[in-house]
Amino acid sequence: MTSNGVWHDNYWLLLMQLYLRKPVGIKHPFSRQVVELGMELHIAPQVLVARMQQLARLQTPRIERLWNTYRKDPKRLERAVKLLRSMNGFGAADQFYEGVEVQETFEKDFRPVEQTNITPAMLILILNLYFQLTPSIMVSSTPEVKDMARLLNVNVADVVQVLDIFQTCDPYLNRDEMIISPLLLPCQKVWQRFGNHEPTELQAYAEQLQEYFK
Repeated sequence: MTSNGVWHDNYWLLLMQLYLRKPVGIKHPFSRQVVELGMELHIAPQVLVARMQQLARLQTPRIERLWNTYRKDPKRLERAVKLLRSMNGFGAADQFYEGVEVQETFEKDFRPVEQTNITPAMLILILNLYFQLTPSIMVSSTPEVKDMARLLNVNVADVVQVLDIFQTCDPYLNRDEMIISPLLLPCQKVWQRFGNHEPTELQAYAEQLQEYFK
């Protein structure tokens, strides 16, 4: 059996708590809080935002009852959410989904590559930067490289290293050299996902993805 994106009614409490956080309202699908909740529930952020829209419209009688019960009593909502999270195995895939195969999709983009503090989501943003620069300015003194390091909260040298690895992936540069780095294979996978597509597609996705790092 495979489980990915399975919705349970108790999740409305978690979603309502997130919705009511200031600024109150529907959150960006790539905001850190939405992504983290999505990873906890194994539900894509876009699905959570769609559910949040249902919540905002009080689309069903059940949602309306929950809204009337908890909207003006955040402490009560907090207690209910705390109780839900304290349930045995909740939020732990190896317990909550015992005997169920969990097909992870977006979660992998937000987990660090082994032996590094870099995630595939960061690599996607750096690849978008790559297509805006030329190899000669893919260096630590370039303002855009510094800005990317600040956005991702990593060392400038880390961004430069990734840009250098992407150069080996670029067929137009024809660089044939040996690179030993845990980031090599993840960079190659990100290049395969986006490198041969229209740059505007990558740019549009990267602009949304930046929300997670703000």
